[in-house]
Amino acid sequence: SQWGGANRIKVTFKFFVYTFLGSLLMLVSILLLYGMTEDHSFSLASFSKIHFTNPQQSLAFWLMFAAFAVKMPIFPLHTWQPDTYEQTNGATTMVLSGIMVKMGLFGMIRWLFPVMPEASFAWGDVVTLTAIIGMIYASLIALRQDDMKRLVAYSSIAHVGFMCAGLFTQNESGVLGVMIQMFSHGINILGLWIVVDWIEKKTGTRKISELGGVAQKAPALTIAFVIIAFANIALPLTNAFVGEFLIFNGLLGSFTKYYVLYTALAGLCIVLSAAYMLRMVRKVAYGAVKDSVANIVDIDFRHKLALGVLVILILTIGIYPQPILNLTSHASDALVAHFEVIKKAMLK
Repeated sequence: SQWGGANRIKVTFKFFVYTFLGSLLMLVSILLLYGMTEDHSFSLASFSKIHFTNPQQSLAFWLMFAAFAVKMPIFPLHTWQPDTYEQTNGATTMVLSGIMVKMGLFGMIRWLFPVMPEASFAWGDVVTLTAIIGMIYASLIALRQDDMKRLVAYSSIAHVGFMCAGLFTQNESGVLGVMIQMFSHGINILGLWIVVDWIEKKTGTRKISELGGVAQKAPALTIAFVIIAFANIALPLTNAFVGEFLIFNGLLGSFTKYYVLYTALAGLCIVLSAAYMLRMVRKVAYGAVKDSVANIVDIDFRHKLALGVLVILILTIGIYPQPILNLTSHASDALVAHFEVIKKAMLK
């Protein structure tokens, strides 16, 4: 259907419930903060000057974190995403995955860390562990998917969990890596949705088991598909490698005593990412031409232009990342400087 799949009503209600409850939690957190401001203001500057007790700050932190966790989403508040992506049309899916999930990460950078820095530091281990458990869970589920949309959805959950863990390293490398990876993930996920949407429209199926031999019928599409898949698993010389390398470096340099465990588990997720992405590429693009693929022709100029721009961005950022590093380093430096002040105060 143009406006969604057969279960769109049920999935829309589920999406509404999740986002409504997330917004409600954020509203409660904001009202709680408002009540503690000296000038009774909703401004971020006033919120950042609040003198919290530890329980007050922890309560406000978890209320707001839960709201942002729904938006991203991360485990265990993620269950709306695979169903929603599966049932929505291609354009809506691109907007949700390319923009909405970044709002949660941006909200953490803009609200959690400046307003509730002590709670962010104190609960960093819990959030990081939860994010990494979610990465492993989503990666294992992605390995079992036969639907291309659901596979990409679970892949997105794993990558967003990795970015969340990177934020809570609260060091320069981790935070800078997340800022770069937010942009890179938007490029890569958009490319994957364009490919999946085109294949579904031309073949009538998203089932990996019903596809095969696309490379023989659509070589231009396949070239873009392979490059975007390589970027999604952070192959060197692609855009995601830059951000993920910095996040790994941030995990190794994080304040937690469990940094080796977290880094090892995150590394396992990268291996799993390669397994499910390359499996999808191999089964869909290569092998014998399946009946569903037999009558398709290669992508038109419009799709070549869109995918070409994304491929150029992937390779340009991967080969020469300095411009984007320069663009994001000032913001990450300011945030990390704020973290350092809080860490020194709390570790005295």
